[in-house]
Amino acid sequence: MNYQHLLLSSDGVITTITLNRPEKRNALAMNVMLELTQALHEVARSDALGVILAANGPVFSAGHNFADMAGATLEQARELFRVCTDMMDAVQAMPQPVIAKVHALATAAGCQLVASCDLAIAADSASFAIPGGKGGLFCHTPLVAVARSIGRKRALEMAMTGDAIDAATAAQWGLINRAVPADQLDAATLDLISRASRGSALSKAMGKQGFYQQVGLPQDQAYQLAVELMASAALTPDAQEGIRAFLEKRHAHYTQRPAIT
Repeated sequence: MNYQHLLLSSDGVITTITLNRPEKRNALAMNVMLELTQALHEVARSDALGVILAANGPVFSAGHNFADMAGATLEQARELFRVCTDMMDAVQAMPQPVIAKVHALATAAGCQLVASCDLAIAADSASFAIPGGKGGLFCHTPLVAVARSIGRKRALEMAMTGDAIDAATAAQWGLINRAVPADQLDAATLDLISRASRGSALSKAMGKQGFYQQVGLPQDQAYQLAVELMASAALTPDAQEGIRAFLEKRHAHYTQRPAIT
């Protein structure tokens, strides 16, 4: 389908979704979030094996569009943040690994979007903030994703001070995988998503969903879930093919793809 605020392109098995409202600093207005959610669902059902989430313009994303909240009723505000949550959930629900390619500032819900991606590479000139602590609206929803990436103390430092952190700090804290020189951003992003999307597509999809299911559980419950997932996965044709290929000292040929409705 055609998108008004996004660009979609494919290079082999890698699909890139690009936020394309540079004049609005790629703000996550209601219509943009609905469109991005639709694009994520579309790509999830495609033959893509990996997804790059990028942006055009001087800012990766400035977060929510305040015009959507000015004078809103409680129900309207709830709907706005429900749509935002659905968008973030769509990133983690799709079977493909998703990497954020961050070339510039990602703030508030834009920072939340980066934190919600499976992987992230940033230019060393990029920065990250959840700035509500400086103003009148605390970044409650961005903090959910950010805290799950960098831990409580650092997340609260970002949220309470509202100060931006640079890409090197973001990498040190675990918000992104690494920071690279700006002229290496494209190559570094493609390298990581290519390595992250190799192997069995079904196994990768099961692994991604299993990770998000277990990561917030107590350790005993996490192991119970992981044991069942791994035992079931070991019986799949792709897993058996990988085992045979290893024992027979040959390259494996994987054929299974996740079922997407």
